[in-house]
Amino acid sequence: MHPQITSILLSEFHHTTGPMVKYQVPREVITKAHFDTIHNYIIPKPEFQGRLMTVNALGYKIVGCPVSIGDTKYQRNALMFNLCFVFEQDVDTINHEPVVKKLASYLTQIELESGFLSAERSQGLIPQFMEKVLHLLNKYGRCSIPVGESITVHLKVTVNISEPPPVLDHDVPILIRDRVRPHHEWDLTTQQVLPYIDGFNPTCRIAVEADVEINLVKSCLQNLLHYNIIKIIPVFQYSNMYTVTSDIKKLYSDLQEQCVLSVAIKGHTLPRLRDIMTLYTSMTHGVTVKDLCCRYNPHGLKIDEKKLIQFGVVKNLIRVLRKYPIVVPSNSEPDPRLRSLYTLFDGLHCLDEICCKVGIGQSELEERIENDPNVRVCMK
Repeated sequence: MHPQITSILLSEFHHTTGPMVKYQVPREVITKAHFDTIHNYIIPKPEFQGRLMTVNALGYKIVGCPVSIGDTKYQRNALMFNLCFVFEQDVDTINHEPVVKKLASYLTQIELESGFLSAERSQGLIPQFMEKVLHLLNKYGRCSIPVGESITVHLKVTVNISEPPPVLDHDVPILIRDRVRPHHEWDLTTQQVLPYIDGFNPTCRIAVEADVEINLVKSCLQNLLHYNIIKIIPVFQYSNMYTVTSDIKKLYSDLQEQCVLSVAIKGHTLPRLRDIMTLYTSMTHGVTVKDLCCRYNPHGLKIDEKKLIQFGVVKNLIRVLRKYPIVVPSNSEPDPRLRSLYTLFDGLHCLDEICCKVGIGQSELEERIENDPNVRVCMK
C-alpha cells in the first residue's frame, strides 16, 4: 500500500506580494503563517528550478518541483510556481517523487499551450484538478485526468518490490503454491532444483543432490521467494522446540479442513482436529518434538509429526525456538573439540547454521556444548 498524500498545494510567486499559496486541497493544512517560514524553499532561487526538493518542517514532509516559465506576457517576465505534495513527516515519499516531477512537467506543458495556470478563465478549474489528483492517487495510486481539449494527465505511483532476503545454507525451502508453472517453462537451474524442494532439504543439501553450484541454487531460491512460490522454514529436527503464535486461533476459524488433510498420515483415516490442537498447544520452551512424540504418539493419532510441524510453520501457527551458543568467561578448560568453533559462538549464529558450516550433526554438537562449561545456549 502506497503512503497517503495529506494535501496538495499550489504555490506561486506573486509579482507584488512574493511567494504565496494560491490553492490548497484540503485547505489550511499548511497555514499562511507556516508557509511564510518556509516559502524560500517552495519558491527557491533560479538554480533550484526544475529539481525535486523535499522540505521537512512543521510536522510535514513537503515534496515539490519548482518551475519557472520565462515569457514577457507574465509580470516580471516569468511565471514561477510549485505544485507540492504534503505528507506526514515520517512517511517514505520516494515512490511519489517521480509523480511530483512528472506533474510539474505536465503543468508546464498545459500552461504553455492554454495558459491553464495563469488565465482567469481557468482559475476555477485548478482546485478541482488538484482534488481529483489527491483523491485518485490516494485511492488507486493512479489517475488519468483530461485537462483542456488535447491533454490528459496520466500519473501512477509505483510500488517498491522489496528484494527477498538472501538464502542461507541451512535454510529449508518449501513450495507454498499448489500449482506452479509447467516444468519446461523454468530456466535450467530451476528445473534441476525444483524436484528437491520438499520442505526438509536445506539449501546446502539441495545443491549437492541437484548437482548445482550452491550460489546458483541460492539465486534460484531467492527468485522463487520473490514470486511467492516458496517459503523458507527451519530445518526439521526432533530436538527442535516450538511455541505457538497468536495465529493459532486460525486453526478453528479458517484452516480446519486444510490442516487435517495436510498433517494426516498417508493411507490412514483423517485425524481429529482436537488431537492436532493438543499437539500444537503442547509446544513450548523445554519441550522438544521428540518429547511430544513420546508423550502423545502422533502416529497413533493418525498424525505425521513432520507434516504437523511443516504446516504449522508455513501457516505461522507455531515458530521455532532457535538455539544460539555463546562463549562465556570461565576459568574452566574448553572442550578441545569445540575450541575451533568459539568464533561462531557469539549469539548470532544458530545451531542449524553452525552445523551446516562445519558439517556436524546437531545432536553431536549439542552434546559437546553441554559438556563444555564455557558455552551457554540462548533460545529465541
